[in-house]
Amino acid sequence: MIHVTQDVMGKIKNPLTNENAFIFRFTLVNDLTGMTVQLISYGAAIYSVTVKDGLGQPNQVTLGYDEIDGYESAENPYFGATVGRVCNRIHRGQFCLDGQEIQLTRNQGKHHIHGGFNSFSRVPWGVKEIHRDGVTFCLISPDKSEGYPGNVFATVRYALSRENILNVYMTALTSKTTVVNMTNHSYFNLAGHDAGADALYEHNITIFANEITQTDEESIPTGEKVPVICTNYDFRTERNLGEAMKSLGQYSKGFDDNFCIHRYNLDDRDVIPVARALCPRSGLWMEVWSNQPGLQFYTSNFLPDASKNQPPIIGKSRSPYHKHGAFCFEAQKFPDAPNHPNFPSIVLKPGTLYENMLSYKFGTCAPKVITPESDPEPSLTTDL
Repeated sequence: MIHVTQDVMGKIKNPLTNENAFIFRFTLVNDLTGMTVQLISYGAAIYSVTVKDGLGQPNQVTLGYDEIDGYESAENPYFGATVGRVCNRIHRGQFCLDGQEIQLTRNQGKHHIHGGFNSFSRVPWGVKEIHRDGVTFCLISPDKSEGYPGNVFATVRYALSRENILNVYMTALTSKTTVVNMTNHSYFNLAGHDAGADALYEHNITIFANEITQTDEESIPTGEKVPVICTNYDFRTERNLGEAMKSLGQYSKGFDDNFCIHRYNLDDRDVIPVARALCPRSGLWMEVWSNQPGLQFYTSNFLPDASKNQPPIIGKSRSPYHKHGAFCFEAQKFPDAPNHPNFPSIVLKPGTLYENMLSYKFGTCAPKVITPESDPEPSLTTDL
């Protein structure tokens, strides 16, 4: 049985309305397995995921903050957040829609990223409904917000199953033709949220994709898709993440790429497995299922770099978070889609429902004891 409880995390000023808003936290508990998921109404975010590891010990596997002040801070790298209206990057924040030139806010230099300054992830959401197994958050994004046309009504429903599956269902409706491409931006480390880069390098990763979208030096898609076969981006079979990152070269920041998921002859609502991560140290594995054609694989490259003595982000339980301390699997349509007609469309018209269906499934196997003898490779910290 799933139990759902609610408490108040804090109170903030809504940047869209300048009115005070309470931030609610919901705790979902699977009585059968002990898995616990906490969700907050700020950014409709996943606050924490705690699941028993291969030794039966509770393991909190998502990065985040203890207090709401952290989530409001400028340094928050979208921990657990629902990102929108459009996730990822739009070149110069510009595109043409129904013959009209649209200019969005530019919140990453000359580009637009993750919906702008007061995006879906940076505002409080309403609580639409509390369910027996979860909660639904809702948000009205006003016309011209961050430059986007149309009033958009968005919802995110979270539900926890007895099988240790966290289901996420995102929807949107619009009053005018607009663009929508939502995602969840949770940071995972299956060895524990505070286990750091060395533990992340031990993970084994699988991504069911034959291609990635090629990007330039500013991570903006060129419009081309590149086969992963015989490249460092080939995760079609399970591969050690540390070795994969090392093979990118010592100056690489890590992975931050959109993988094109195999969706041949499938309906838009068909949910299929798209990626898998396994941590030998903890014995935990996680599968991602999605109905989206893309998956951004990101290895926390822009978190503070310990090798450069950059001060860490102070997260849960005063834990320091550094570069490569976690990974993200962001189910999405392709980045910069409005500027590339060959990409899956993110245009949303009145009367049409946008749907992003996503599941995180957790399980265990026997953990591997990591010792100097069993793990003779030197730390990758100095190589990346």
